[in-house]
Amino acid sequence: MTNPTSTTPTAPPTSATRAGRREWTALGVLMLPLLLVSMDVSVLYFATPAISADLRPSGTQQLWIFDIYGFVLAGLLMTMGALGDRIGRRKLLLMGAAAFGGASLLAAYANSAETLIAARAILGIGGATLMPSTMALVRTMFTDPGQRAKAIGLWSGVMTGGIALGSVMSGVLVEHFWWGSVFLVNLPAMVLLLVLGPVLLPESRNPEPGRFDWVSVPLSMAAVLPVIYGLKEIPSEGWHPLYVVSITVGLLFAALFVRRQRTGASPLVPPALFRGHGFTPSLVLTLVSAFGMMGSAIFTTQYLQSVLGKSPLAAALWSLLPSVFIGVAAPLTTQLVQRGVNRAYVVAGGFAVTAAGYALLAFTGTDSLLLVLAAAGVLACGVVAVMSQLTDLAMSSAPVERAGTASSLMETGTEFGGALGMAVLGSIGTALYRHGMPATAPAEARETLGGALADAARLPGGAGDSLLATAREAFTSGMHGVAIAGAVLLALAAVGAAVSLRRIEVRADH
Repeated sequence: MTNPTSTTPTAPPTSATRAGRREWTALGVLMLPLLLVSMDVSVLYFATPAISADLRPSGTQQLWIFDIYGFVLAGLLMTMGALGDRIGRRKLLLMGAAAFGGASLLAAYANSAETLIAARAILGIGGATLMPSTMALVRTMFTDPGQRAKAIGLWSGVMTGGIALGSVMSGVLVEHFWWGSVFLVNLPAMVLLLVLGPVLLPESRNPEPGRFDWVSVPLSMAAVLPVIYGLKEIPSEGWHPLYVVSITVGLLFAALFVRRQRTGASPLVPPALFRGHGFTPSLVLTLVSAFGMMGSAIFTTQYLQSVLGKSPLAAALWSLLPSVFIGVAAPLTTQLVQRGVNRAYVVAGGFAVTAAGYALLAFTGTDSLLLVLAAAGVLACGVVAVMSQLTDLAMSSAPVERAGTASSLMETGTEFGGALGMAVLGSIGTALYRHGMPATAPAEARETLGGALADAARLPGGAGDSLLATAREAFTSGMHGVAIAGAVLLALAAVGAAVSLRRIEVRADH
């Protein structure tokens, strides 16, 4: 057995060897950077007002402070996954941890908006190295299928829970310290990873990686970034020609990127990866699952704050309650598969549970806190159950020497699915909200619920209360429409999963 502390990069053994205490301890170390990377997606939710008061960024700079982390992360995932396969996943992970820690320190003590934007961009680069590297290392450390499924289930739960935890941690830290503390919290975990990583984590890479296709790097970014940008702007700004053009340009570059991968001698993303049993269906179904997760999140978050009138911190704390059940969903589905239940039916059941969560949202009123939380909890359990099983299937079907590339593609699919869910379901909800608002309402109030809240605050007594009640009813009706659309889509996904994955299981059994 290869010594985990060896610095010689090797391909992992092909025979299944049960992991011991060292591997499970190493998994715990890997969970720390994964948790922080996922938390950084939402860590600025409550820090933004304090940052604005201190650094006084322009409107454009404030948007970049908030968004550039996610854009850089999404744009570089495929590049970093392929790079890790070539230079070594542990090496890339440690390089990313050093970059993430240094950028966190720079962000915490930034004295200008430009410095903070640059630091957030470096955080995105570090995050793009950490995410695929952690999953690739899980794939190489846990060769026993049962243990690997459990490890991937933990990975999925930490990834999902981190996003919810980030906003709460941000609120608590900003309330007691200064805004830079939301970045300093990253440092202990990154130092721990840099100290323990070389001791606990095995080095692995593709023994025959070929030449690195540098041309594909800008092509992949030109394909991902315009599409992600357009999809994220559409829910708030509508189908503006600029965003439609952005998506179109991204899709054109995506076609060029795919063409290069199919014809290049040493592609960044080998087409053979998609011919592995289960990889392509897993990628597509993961995108659909992320669509459902993020599509619902934008409405439940607004509901807690703007319909129920909760403060941002109170809304974030309430939103943590459904996350408690996430820790149960992945291990439970893993147990079902290991006890002989066909994975196709487990994944289909997860999609059905997600659809049930959406269906519950269709019965909410303007004062349904517990029902919304229950719906969010059911929905989150379904998503985590689906994603843990699909990730395990995809990583098991991918060649171990391409583990980093496979992981990065799954995570890129999650980014696309989340952005698409926000765009499509967000647009449906917005259209229904506007339809539900009377023509006599102020123009800003007819556009968004946030606009209605602002207008209601300026109107005298009864007029403001009446506008607010109408806007909340219209938003809740819009959420009902989104819930019905989401439930139908996820129910169809359940059928698709049962059919497509069942065929894969049958082929695999023979």
